[in-house]
Amino acid sequence: MDATRNAPQLDPPQRGHTVMGGRETMNGNTVDLERLQRVAARLGDAALDPSIWPEIMQEISAAAGARGAALLQSDVRTPDVPCTPDVGDYFRRSYFSEGWHQRDVRAERGVPLLLKGATVITDQDIVTPEEMERVGLYAESLVPNGLKWFAAIGFWSGPSLWGLTIQRTEQQGAFGEDDKKALAEIAQRLTETATLSWAVGRASLSGMTGALELVRQPALALDRTGCVIDANRLAVPYFGSDLQVRDRRLCVADRRAAAALHALTERLRATPDTATLAVEPIVVQREGKRPLVMTVLPIDGAARTPFLGARVLLTLTDLGVEIRPDSLVVARAFGLSPAETRLALLIGSGTSPAEAADELGISRETARSQLKGVFAKTGTHRQAELVALLARFARLPGTSGP
Repeated sequence: MDATRNAPQLDPPQRGHTVMGGRETMNGNTVDLERLQRVAARLGDAALDPSIWPEIMQEISAAAGARGAALLQSDVRTPDVPCTPDVGDYFRRSYFSEGWHQRDVRAERGVPLLLKGATVITDQDIVTPEEMERVGLYAESLVPNGLKWFAAIGFWSGPSLWGLTIQRTEQQGAFGEDDKKALAEIAQRLTETATLSWAVGRASLSGMTGALELVRQPALALDRTGCVIDANRLAVPYFGSDLQVRDRRLCVADRRAAAALHALTERLRATPDTATLAVEPIVVQREGKRPLVMTVLPIDGAARTPFLGARVLLTLTDLGVEIRPDSLVVARAFGLSPAETRLALLIGSGTSPAEAADELGISRETARSQLKGVFAKTGTHRQAELVALLARFARLPGTSGP
């Protein structure tokens, strides 16, 4: 619901008109207030399970005698926002893909009214009957797609203004004053739910990055616009010349990785909130260092609330850091002596038996003898098998570098 400088310049609507096209306004289905109140009682469920927003919006639409609904933010709108199935195709294939969200007269005139304190706005509040016949949004987008009338319930999530926009077909008719009064009754409930949903989502997201920190995994989270909205303490040391956060956006110096990150951001903007993302890891080449690998993981559960906008976790794997298994765990797992454990860890890191003997200050014959004992106790036969086995221990929680 953002206004743009390219929006068409239209004549101001004449308030209080009850005549449209030379006849009295014909209001359509009236809102079933009792049914609407029953749906409002379920809004709290969406704070814990954001995936049910389309279902709840469909029930609100049914109570309002409408075709469907969508959640739209006033200042940032992307196609991933929740929509009901009956209008989802319209919003993705026409409203967003054809750029109507950038020249929407409903947004241009409606958002200021909501900011000034209006609770519910309808077409009659923002356009005249004559304008509806010639304005592009109506004539070229809404009507050809079987829609015409709308009502938007304004509510807040923190500092952000949102609108639950309810869409009616031409046959279902315009929203009248009684409809507006009925819909206004759930505005405060929507604000309460959105505020709670943001808080629950924030806590859930922090729990995710915090849990990854406990297993020594650097991680950060991106929202639907590609902005960083959370990062654990292990990720912070990686922010520098190769990897930066500027104006909340993750930036990388490596051009190929930057292109991959940009493509990820575009997918986040264009992919519906309920769709899954399958993204290849992003390899970041670094000056004078080994690469950094960013693995893209989906965010689910309460953190997926549209009011927080969290979409993916990025875990960071530094290929320049040697991760060794915990020596005590390895020794206990296979019954190795302290000398065998020290040798096994060196061999497991890719060191040759001769180099390990020199590093440990033992003869090569002693090293060979100890290695035979390690092979026997671990059930391995070659150095490559031992390396692969100990690599599994390196992934255990609590493992740290040398």
